[in-house]
Amino acid sequence: MSFDLSPPNPSDRARLEASLTPEERDVLLKHGTEAPFCGGLLGNKESGVYCCRLCGLPLFRSKAKFESGTGWPSFFEPFAEGHIALVRDDSYGMVRTETRCARCDSHQGHVFPDGPAPTRLRYCINSVSLSFIPDGAALPDPLHRGDAA
Repeated sequence: MSFDLSPPNPSDRARLEASLTPEERDVLLKHGTEAPFCGGLLGNKESGVYCCRLCGLPLFRSKAKFESGTGWPSFFEPFAEGHIALVRDDSYGMVRTETRCARCDSHQGHVFPDGPAPTRLRYCINSVSLSFIPDGAALPDPLHRGDAA
């Protein structure tokens, strides 16, 4: 499968942003963080795909999810190369690597070099930044692009 990674046009972006809750808006658009151990997807053990809550781009597969003990859903690799953008984040007096959706640039969380094999990475992601699609269900297409090839 391949996906169109071009950003939403301004009218699509406005429509997608209008559907967000205040908490989703704070995290996705203003780079906030949900409280630890409170996210709805933290304990999810179903098989499926975790997609960007804003634009629907698949970001992680359930097989890459692991229990990190940090209070946020954690993954050791993205759904596909290029679906996650990495940005230097030096806020709060520390240097971290922020993860954003490569298509819509929404804030997802951060990545750290303390994850399990084989990647040794821990993508620490806010539940409200994601939507979960169980195996067998159609992936979301809020941009109506017919992305899956």
